[in-house]
Amino acid sequence: MSDAAVSHLMQTYARLPAAFERGNGSWLVDMEGKRYLDGLTGIAVTGLGHAHPRVTAAISEQAGKILHSSNLYGVPNQERLADKLCAVSGMDRVFFGNSGAEANEAAIKIARLHGHARGVKKPTVVVTDESFHGRTLATLTATGNRKVQAGFDPLMPGFVRAPFNDIAAIERIAENEDEIVAILVEPIQGESGINISDDDYLPKLRAMCDARNWLLMLDEVQTGNGRTGTYFAYQQSGIMPDVVTTAKGLGNGVPIGACLARGAAANLMQPGNHGSTFGGNPLVCAAAIAVIDTIQDEGLCARATVLGNRILDALKAGLKGNNAIREVRGKGLMIAVEFTSDCTPLVRSALADGLLINVTHGNVVRLLPPLTMSDGEADELVNRLVGLINRA
Repeated sequence: MSDAAVSHLMQTYARLPAAFERGNGSWLVDMEGKRYLDGLTGIAVTGLGHAHPRVTAAISEQAGKILHSSNLYGVPNQERLADKLCAVSGMDRVFFGNSGAEANEAAIKIARLHGHARGVKKPTVVVTDESFHGRTLATLTATGNRKVQAGFDPLMPGFVRAPFNDIAAIERIAENEDEIVAILVEPIQGESGINISDDDYLPKLRAMCDARNWLLMLDEVQTGNGRTGTYFAYQQSGIMPDVVTTAKGLGNGVPIGACLARGAAANLMQPGNHGSTFGGNPLVCAAAIAVIDTIQDEGLCARATVLGNRILDALKAGLKGNNAIREVRGKGLMIAVEFTSDCTPLVRSALADGLLINVTHGNVVRLLPPLTMSDGEADELVNRLVGLINRA
């Protein structure tokens, strides 16, 4: 790796001392040949594992045909991918960008179009504390984390914040704000430590939006693509959002984001309202088609539930009685071990032991393993992590 003191890269990342040459399934190999068990999947990106043969074949075949032609023309792979996403989600239309932040930007623009169509002069979106929606100025403003906002003032107007998983707080906002047009929320907050909403949270938000002509917009950038046990997490709540965004696991490593909408929200964007030079190019759409087909053909949504429960139960058993642990929680393959104090040193300890994990919010070990991980690999992940924690 380059020395940070001489690297020409902007110093936007506090990089760990590892660089990977190749990967296969649940494993990565660094430049020195050391193997690592991947419990992070590039932060919920390589959900099918590394070098998945169907994704590799789709990328290779498409690379030999056409990579880019511009959205000035028809993109058949985009049409095919949109069909598959709408079929699996129940939504009506899709806009493709390159990332989760871009997908959320599109959702925010849809909300503003919705507001202006209603005659609202300053359309305002309700967002939640401890959320994470991206690092563009609009999505940064929507994010409920002052630490990542620091240094980028003035932030954008048009957002009002409520505590996560608190319906009463949003009802109070509704009583005092007359320019609300939408709610943007994650079903499970990933970056702030795998905070899982109550079972009735989304249904109550849906009812609130229906009563007030607000859009219900769900950020499933991290929770989508099978990770929580259904293709989208909202499908476990019995409701339909007006807008849902996703990215990360959709491309298994190639950069693609999607903003899906239904009903009136699906028709607000018109030519000239929005666009993306690279969004939904033939290559990334070919990869995403292979991802969706694989998730469906191999039953990986159900597998995420089974594997997640296996890991969760084993962690709870292995860490029982450890007073440093506040809680072990998760849904599907979004799993958290919350500590009573800072646990960031575990990231480097795990790296030295050949295990990739993440600590978020300072005191939460976050696990986001591949949906394709074997039972044996899952057991090895737990055994290594439990050993590290209990020795710490």
